[in-house]
Amino acid sequence: MSDIQTLPLAKAINAGLRQAMLDDPKVLLMGEDIGPLGGVFRVTEGLQAEFGAKRVIDTPLAEAGIIGSAIGLAMRGYRPVCEIQFDGFIFPGFNQITTQLAKLTNRHEGQIQMPVVIRVPYGGHIGAVEHHQESPEALFAHTAGLRLVSPSTPNDAYWMIQEAIASNDPVMFFEPKGRYWPKGPVDFSASSAPLHSTRVVREGTEVTLLGHGAMLSVLLEAADIAADEGTSIEVIDLRSISPIDYGPILASVQKTGRLVVAQEAPGFVSVGSEIAATVTERAFYSLEAPVLRVTGFDTPFPPAKLETIYLPDADRVLEAVDRALAY
Repeated sequence: MSDIQTLPLAKAINAGLRQAMLDDPKVLLMGEDIGPLGGVFRVTEGLQAEFGAKRVIDTPLAEAGIIGSAIGLAMRGYRPVCEIQFDGFIFPGFNQITTQLAKLTNRHEGQIQMPVVIRVPYGGHIGAVEHHQESPEALFAHTAGLRLVSPSTPNDAYWMIQEAIASNDPVMFFEPKGRYWPKGPVDFSASSAPLHSTRVVREGTEVTLLGHGAMLSVLLEAADIAADEGTSIEVIDLRSISPIDYGPILASVQKTGRLVVAQEAPGFVSVGSEIAATVTERAFYSLEAPVLRVTGFDTPFPPAKLETIYLPDADRVLEAVDRALAY
């Protein structure tokens, strides 16, 4: 029997963390202000009261210390889940993540596992200042030894955080903060898809739109507008940034002949760049047009009043759709 509830994405992550902590006493949470406050976005609200301060640990303001401590805990058999308060605050911990966390298992020929999850609220749509609306996922996707995922729906958020915690490899869990509060159904009885899988969320025949995190709602909006104008759009939720499940993407491109990849991050040397290159290599003879990218601009994230210009919206996506169909 299914058990379906309607929750915001933030509360779905909270429920997923709670279930993981109930299932395994070795799971613990670490981060700045995650205890009584429940985190800046209240994702961990109520968990310290339920599980105690030894399992939901308010840390000093020191990202390198949070990640370094998590590495040591993982070596001792724990499964730490670290919260980075904002995406742009992750860089003090960049060295620990990329030179230690990502490398230790390989360095020890598999004898040491690193079951560490790093939760990263990322992206725009909240009207914040610099360092609070970054999209740094490409920097970590480039680093061998890390897994990267990003849920776009509350149901995925609930299941994917548990699957990430169960992984014996380090997982970067990118949470689209602009989607924290819109509600959606969460099926507590069954997962919708494996952690590292891409999912077709809307069938279409003329153009494929692909994105992750907060971009999914933008792509679905663009597809609705295109449908009103007589264009059939297929929409794919990437879900897993590294590794990428290319099967559904290639199958879709073979059907539609056109691909538009959208992301909030800048376009230069990005996740979208990698997908465009790989699809061109592996589905070249199916393409009726070049793979097009709709991205943030190659500039630092702007002041809040300009974020609607910087972030891709349905109009920019539809302009790319028109260009793809013009070939």
